[in-house]
Amino acid sequence: MAVLPDKEKLLRNFNRCANWEEKYLYIIELGQRLAPLSDAEHNPANIIQGCQSQVWIVMQQNADGVIELQGDSDAAIVKGLIAIVFILYHQMTAQDIIAFDVRPWFEQMALAQHLTPSRSQGLEAMIRAIRTQAANLD
Repeated sequence: MAVLPDKEKLLRNFNRCANWEEKYLYIIELGQRLAPLSDAEHNPANIIQGCQSQVWIVMQQNADGVIELQGDSDAAIVKGLIAIVFILYHQMTAQDIIAFDVRPWFEQMALAQHLTPSRSQGLEAMIRAIRTQAANLD
């Protein structure tokens, strides 16, 4: 499995794309890099409500208090958006996730302007769910 880039590299790679067609292809590629979820993890408890596509996110806290995220979707672009969210939250504790605002990153990537309203709502639902779960772990 290919490794996901860090936040800065994500932004650099995204800005190198010549147009939105290339950016969508890059988002899809990021989604393909996610580790697969097991069949057992594709369960109702891991489904994110508020997404038009099926989205599953599994959150665990390791011994060092760092949150480890895994996810999947039945839609390629949405799976890529999951990967972007995971990149932004990489190596964070529950408190870090609660305190971190992803919106400036999305603005730098101009994501909001180029996603359909339903995808934007789904992205917000994913972030809300991750932050809520992090708050429950804290």
